[in-house]
Amino acid sequence: MTVRRDFQEPAKCRPDLVIGREELFAGARDQLASGGSVLLHGPAGIGKSTVLRALAEEYGTTARTVLRCSATESESHLPFLALADLLGLVLDDVAPRLPAAQRTALESALTGRGESSLQRDGLALRLAVLSALRALAALGGVLVVADDLQWLDPASAELLGFAARRLEGTPVQLLCAVRTEGQDSQEYDRHLRACPPGTLAVRLGALSRTQVAQLLDHRGHGSLPRSTVREIHRTSGGNPLFALELGRALAESPTRPRPGEPLPVPTSLRALVLSRLDMLSVEARRTLLVASAGARPTPALLHAAGRENAEAECAQAAELGLLATEPDAPAVRFAHPLISAALYAEAPAPERRAAHAALSTAASDPIERARHLALATTGTDPGVAARLGEAAALARDRGAPSVAAQLGLLAARHTPADGVPSQEERRLQAAEDAITAGELDLSRDIAREVLSRAAVPADRVRAWMIVIDSAGHTMAEVDAVFPQALADAGDDPRLLALVHYQLAWRALIVAGDFTEAREAAAHAAELAARGRERRTELLSLAFQAQTETLMGHPEAPRTIERALKEPQDPRVAWHHNGAGSARFRWLVMGDQLAEARATVTALLREVRRRGSVESEVHFLRGLAETELRAGHCGRALELARESLRLARDSGIGETASAMLTSLAEASGGDVDRALALAREAVQHAEEDGDQMYLSRALGALGHAQLVAGDPAGTVRSLRRVRRLELGLGITDPARGRWQGDLAEALVRTGEPAQAQAVIDVSREHALRLGRESVLAVLDRSEALVRAAQGELEAAVAQLTSAQDRLGKLGYGLEEARAAFALARLRPRRPGSTSSYDEATRMFRRCRALPWLRQVDEALTAPEPEAAPAAADALDALGVLAAMERQVAALVMEGATNREIAARLFISVKTVEATLTRVYRKLGIRSRVDIVRLAAAHRAK
Repeated sequence: MTVRRDFQEPAKCRPDLVIGREELFAGARDQLASGGSVLLHGPAGIGKSTVLRALAEEYGTTARTVLRCSATESESHLPFLALADLLGLVLDDVAPRLPAAQRTALESALTGRGESSLQRDGLALRLAVLSALRALAALGGVLVVADDLQWLDPASAELLGFAARRLEGTPVQLLCAVRTEGQDSQEYDRHLRACPPGTLAVRLGALSRTQVAQLLDHRGHGSLPRSTVREIHRTSGGNPLFALELGRALAESPTRPRPGEPLPVPTSLRALVLSRLDMLSVEARRTLLVASAGARPTPALLHAAGRENAEAECAQAAELGLLATEPDAPAVRFAHPLISAALYAEAPAPERRAAHAALSTAASDPIERARHLALATTGTDPGVAARLGEAAALARDRGAPSVAAQLGLLAARHTPADGVPSQEERRLQAAEDAITAGELDLSRDIAREVLSRAAVPADRVRAWMIVIDSAGHTMAEVDAVFPQALADAGDDPRLLALVHYQLAWRALIVAGDFTEAREAAAHAAELAARGRERRTELLSLAFQAQTETLMGHPEAPRTIERALKEPQDPRVAWHHNGAGSARFRWLVMGDQLAEARATVTALLREVRRRGSVESEVHFLRGLAETELRAGHCGRALELARESLRLARDSGIGETASAMLTSLAEASGGDVDRALALAREAVQHAEEDGDQMYLSRALGALGHAQLVAGDPAGTVRSLRRVRRLELGLGITDPARGRWQGDLAEALVRTGEPAQAQAVIDVSREHALRLGRESVLAVLDRSEALVRAAQGELEAAVAQLTSAQDRLGKLGYGLEEARAAFALARLRPRRPGSTSSYDEATRMFRRCRALPWLRQVDEALTAPEPEAAPAAADALDALGVLAAMERQVAALVMEGATNREIAARLFISVKTVEATLTRVYRKLGIRSRVDIVRLAAAHRAK
């Protein structure tokens, strides 16, 4: 249909239209804004039409005329139908402006009153469409919006293409969408050739798992477990339409699929992907069903499962587009994952069980054999349960905890009521495997189910611990759990140790009390030792060691030694809350960067082998932090971004990962991104009531603000950090390393005395704990205080010493910052950059892009010319404070406010405020009056 802007009712753009399409949407928006045309292409259901509508809504208001058509397959045989949709309602406006022959041909085509055809009136029709669009363009911009170009009737497609190729230089833009299949498909080429020159082709690809989760959440399916969302993403292939239909079907279904079974596929999607299934023979369909039930089907596996003609039947399916054709690949691969799921869902239950029964003997992998045996069996069976339990243990050892959790649930389902291990024990083990895999919602659901019927105290306490663990840093939400867990634990020291270990975490995260947390951990370790529960004892000791390290407690080294003593539990040794992690934290805070890197790298390698998602997120952050300290900003940024992606995907450690990524962005990436991530981390920590990470997030925000040139913001953020850490009982300045930034920001805002106070307090703690790198950074900040007070020679000497010490300790970025501060103190010859060469070289070596931009800005600031007589003239200004005298002196030298700010390491706003005080004290109104006062004094 054709829609004139005058009477168009624009559809409201929903927020989900551009989920996962932000970059592509921005590129298309820029193309349209510059007067160009856009062709969207991709497979069915990928979101072309929704993006098309969003772009049309946004840019339809800028055009005088909007022409629309949306073709369908059922109408593609009707000639000139799309042309009638486009031009039908504007025909009366443009017809009088067309030559008679063109007008007659166009009216005949659009109204059907004549016998117009491309063969008979080809040239006249082509010119008529071109002339009509030019006539509309003469009155104002024209936007042609055409969806599903592949279904345009051939006549309309030919006429539109003819005109489009000749519209260059006119205000006519095309916004079109066409279906193409396959990642490397070039089907859109012929459609692109029918568009105006310079048209931007935009391919819409599959959404990531995180983007699918966002889409489902926006459509009201946010309560689905992450494991289910992962399966929706896999089955849909990232196709938004398929994902939404699968999510809707799950939400409406009264029962969830059994562990190991494919998702239920709604009828709407079955019809879409299985339309060619009826063309297969019965035996070929059975072969494909066996393939759909298998995890990694191959012709050999199908043969072993009794499908003797597997190759021929697969070839038949490939010809119909149901299977992908990959001659060199041994696997049997469906053209889309949804075909496999739909085929399985379409089959009757007995046929599905028969397929699994065949695969339970044909599969070579014991885990696969056990899974198929379970899906082929109904009711309880101790033998099947035992095999599933063995398979779960094997999957756990292979580093596949998610698979172990699914197998454990199947084992529980097949375990008799009096079985050993019991149903509840198998479920609890599955829940712990789910935590390891990062599937917190699944683990919490399993634990709640166990609590609803378990009577054994050990089972109940274990389930309560899973509920608490699955809460992560939102422990305030499960406060009511602790009294119930203590009641279930009774006087059993083993169970009490578990509860008190979690109480230690609560004291740290919720109450923000390091002293209470340390005492609770020590008590938990004592209870665990009494109950001979070594795993809980080691975890408690490791927690106590980490707490003491952050507090700057003198017992920290001895506690770490206790946590590392034999016998060790391998489950604790690599855990992110284990002794290895505590030792890493001690090393990195003690400036032993090389050993810290080796330690955390080994831990990361082990947790990846075991498939522990939460530990992987944690150790990725640890390695990124180490690289950041060492000045390897590019590498640190890569690791931090990887940690953040994994955290967002799993829902584990998002606050901490956003905080660390903010620091990495501020050092080696994008400062605006650093600010956004830091604010996100602050918001999440405040919402979660997480006092520990709130202080870290505010520290990251303060640092990003300093790099962004907002020292006043830095002061506000880091003063909050100082208050929080005082309340938490944290005294070690190596924990957050924010003290140097706060002191530097205070100098820039004209508060050197406050800066010195921060330095003095922090230096006392750093000297007590032997934090050499912190002491060097504090010296760098103190040099800026001295420079602001006019002690330039002492400042240069102190900066030189700090730079040398930081270099020897391996803190590349901090060393470069000291070199940069030195360059800003030294006079620069006009046109020369030599004083900044060393800082530039160091920042480049670190790949510290934001700091390189600061060097560029410093080089563009002109050096003020000195006025020798100005110092004498200051005698007339004796009523001014030290900072006010320095500013006044530079004014008399002819320096601008920006130049003064650069010389004194303060902000331009501070310069302006200082000058206001100078004017008030001297009874003058402007900078000129300062110069006059000085001149008058010299004339006496």
